Amino acid sequence: QVQLAESGGGSVQSGGSLRLSCVVSGYTGSSRCMGWLRQAPGKEREGVAAINGDARASYVDAVKGRFTISQDNAKNTLYLQMNNLKPEDTAMYFCAADVHYTGGVCIPEGLDYWGQGSQVTVSS
Repeated sequence: QVQLAESGGGSVQSGGSLRLSCVVSGYTGSSRCMGWLRQAPGKEREGVAAINGDARASYVDAVKGRFTISQDNAKNTLYLQMNNLKPEDTAMYFCAADVHYTGGVCIPEGLDYWGQGSQVTVSS
């Protein structure tokens, strides 16, 4: 059973930085696709970034150049470094996995299983 445990959210002013972490269990191997989703109040959940077992990353346009996704396989941990945060980045952020992934393209839109979430609030 896949288990995802996020941490690292919080409040920051516009232009600041935060790093989210996610400890992953029950989802290992080279053929995997993991990433981050977010959901702002009153909006649908949306993809943010994804990375596969070969460390190939994919980002949505809204975060390109500001967010970096990475993974530490030895620690079974996924990260999302968020720089130059904007008020529109305010949302609940979810660590997520594409549990049906068998290789090929790994994109945020394909993530279909997520954790409890961690709140990120950016003030202007």
